[in-house]
Amino acid sequence: MFAVVALVTLALDQATKAAVRATLAPGERHPVIPGLFDIVHARNPGAAFGMMVGDPLRFVVFAGVTIVGVVLVLDLVRRLDDTDRVVTSGLALVLAGIAGNALDRLRLQHVTDFLRFYTDDPALAAWLVRTVGMSEWPSFNVADSALVVGILLALAGVAMPGGDDGLAGEPSTPGPGSASPPDGA
Repeated sequence: MFAVVALVTLALDQATKAAVRATLAPGERHPVIPGLFDIVHARNPGAAFGMMVGDPLRFVVFAGVTIVGVVLVLDLVRRLDDTDRVVTSGLALVLAGIAGNALDRLRLQHVTDFLRFYTDDPALAAWLVRTVGMSEWPSFNVADSALVVGILLALAGVAMPGGDDGLAGEPSTPGPGSASPPDGA
């Protein structure tokens, strides 16, 4: 299951980015829900939120983080119980997200982003700026979404009440309110 989820997600990420590059010029946008959501062709040579743009060491940092991330995910998957589908699926999404953006950086020296959420409403924009510091979320892609959803899914799977921590060979600790087996059982 891990390989299927990872490969399908990676293929979807790469196909959507290729479609954007083939149909929109860099900087071009296509409104889907005017005033709220556009498909754009954005090139991000940095990290999340445009960090490290122009830093000469960014590709070394990205390579190191990518290698550590892949090794960590594969080690966690290797130690998982075969029946832990939630954590396995989450880690598959994380791996696909890491790989999708790494492939862009290797081939293009930037990541193609294309999902843009924003507001044209002045009152809502002002409230968002006051509340979260911006009225437009930085453009992102399927790989970014897979990373976020995958991390949340893996954490949820580990934190499920009464569930196992998912790691084979390591006993889970009963949570609060868990019933202990009766003596002699």
